[in-house]
Amino acid sequence: MHATLRESTPAPALVCRLPLASSMPLLRFSRQFAVGLVVVAVVAGCARTSSRAPGEKLNVATTTSVLADIVSNVGGDLVTVTSLVPKNADVHTFEPRPADVRTIASAGLLVMNGLGLDDWLRKTIANAAADKTPLVQLGVGLPGVELLPGETVGTQNPHLFMDVKYAELYVDRIAAGLKSADPPNASAYDSQATAYKHRLETLDGWVRAQIATIPAANRKIVTFHNAFPYYAREYGIAIVGVAIKAPGQDPSAGYTADLIAAIKAAGVKVIFSEAQFPTKLADQLAAEAGSKVVSNLYDDSLGDAPVTTYEELIRWDTEQLVKALK
Repeated sequence: MHATLRESTPAPALVCRLPLASSMPLLRFSRQFAVGLVVVAVVAGCARTSSRAPGEKLNVATTTSVLADIVSNVGGDLVTVTSLVPKNADVHTFEPRPADVRTIASAGLLVMNGLGLDDWLRKTIANAAADKTPLVQLGVGLPGVELLPGETVGTQNPHLFMDVKYAELYVDRIAAGLKSADPPNASAYDSQATAYKHRLETLDGWVRAQIATIPAANRKIVTFHNAFPYYAREYGIAIVGVAIKAPGQDPSAGYTADLIAAIKAAGVKVIFSEAQFPTKLADQLAAEAGSKVVSNLYDDSLGDAPVTTYEELIRWDTEQLVKALK
């Protein structure tokens, strides 16, 4: 199922707002137990009055195309999903347009990642006078999740969804949000979430089998920005460094020199970059360090075929890693 990238119709009137997930403490349970408990992390029971006609789809606005696809798989034919950030675009530096304000104003449910990835949504919500619209933060306060450091001191890396097991927790939280916004269809959302999670479990096993074909000594990479630490931690890849600390911020000469030295010392064979970023810096690093560049990975955004779904994104990235590192 694919996200529908278009403007939405008027949203139902809401009389309260879902509390943000960031208000909940980070619980450390086993990952298997967390899958069962994560539904309660999105606060349900929001009293609401609906202006949707019988059979009318619930309008959902997400910050990224990756999240839009995950929501579409849980919501199925019951929802219309709009990604604010277009495919092949950078969520970190995205600046909402007037059309995005209208999309948010007409949504019955808002979905973001949080943890600094898409915090510009908060200002856009205020501009759209959508403070009563239910908001789900997928990456904040997930039970059982050990967050990794972000680009600056005191922040956490937001790219949890690159670990397929964490994406399964996203599915539970999305299902809870959809059920709260559209209670009559709760059982359908549960069923669709279960089916999607089964596919993700299969995908997770496939990734592990593919990475296992890479010689252990070759499982060392450098990436353009810090989007892959959860993927690397889960699937046994070592990230030696990143070309830039954060998108839109050029590295210092000293930082780049230290990275080149680390690449040479570790014997890193490949520098990976994402399709939405220019390759000039990665090419310079590779030329000086004696590595090669693979510049067609995806993480925060979907792209053109075949990378048009979250599942295909994970498959694509894994295939590029295996091809380059074997």
